[in-house]
Amino acid sequence: MTTFTALTTLAGRDPAEALGEAMEAMEPEPTGVGVFEIEDGSGRWEVGGYFLDRPDDTELALLAAAFGAQPFIVSEVPDTDWVAHVRRDLHPIEAGRFFIYGAHDADKVPEGREPLLIEAAMAFGTGHHGTTQGCLIALDRLDAEGVRAAKVADIGCGTAVLAMAAARIWPEIAPVMASDLDIVAVDTAAANVVANGLAGRVECFECAGFDHDRHDAAAPYDLVFANILKGPLIELAPEMGRRIAPAGHAILSGILTVQADETEAAYREAGFATHARDEIGEWTTLVMRRIQ
Repeated sequence: MTTFTALTTLAGRDPAEALGEAMEAMEPEPTGVGVFEIEDGSGRWEVGGYFLDRPDDTELALLAAAFGAQPFIVSEVPDTDWVAHVRRDLHPIEAGRFFIYGAHDADKVPEGREPLLIEAAMAFGTGHHGTTQGCLIALDRLDAEGVRAAKVADIGCGTAVLAMAAARIWPEIAPVMASDLDIVAVDTAAANVVANGLAGRVECFECAGFDHDRHDAAAPYDLVFANILKGPLIELAPEMGRRIAPAGHAILSGILTVQADETEAAYREAGFATHARDEIGEWTTLVMRRIQ
């Protein structure tokens, strides 16, 4: 069955979110609306809707004009078996000692690696992005340096690949707290935890940032992963300073290299020192150590 997308861009988070909310009231009603920051440092946002029937061009033009957006581009999307498509294109990934694979590649797991199964149907946060790889490499290096974190959190966990990696290499630690503001991500994470034999070792729940009683009970943390975006990372910096124990670490990613200095400065102001800084492609991963 053919579906339709309607996409536009505009400057600023607030008008982008307002436009996304307005699109939800369209007729025909969209099956979903997405609002995303364009990760090129421009400050522009993309807003898109998905429709079972072609949206009304006049209504889209009025919405674009009302919110100062570019004209919408409407496209037909043919019916595609996306799971099969992703399985064909996603190959296993090695990041430090970790081997990220789908069930269709189970026979390719090498000896001496820590395997983590992430199914193709759950393709966000599979380890194929430079940000996730950077976090896994940073975790592997901290472990090699002798770091042993007893309490770990994964903020914006996605598939929970980072939480599971920590639980896998440190079996003696308390259950890792894996949280995300997207309930679909939380459900995905919970399924992955079971598929990897880590039930009871990783707790998955919905929340924004640290705003949950499970985080209240578990903190202070020795290690926190946050593979999100520059803006939310900077907003979280003061809270990170309160939630991470002295000498604890934060592994931060989702940061374009051109954004790394600003992010690093925010965490220095919050009481952290830079422990490591790594680049994979256009992305930077920061490892910050709390010193205050």
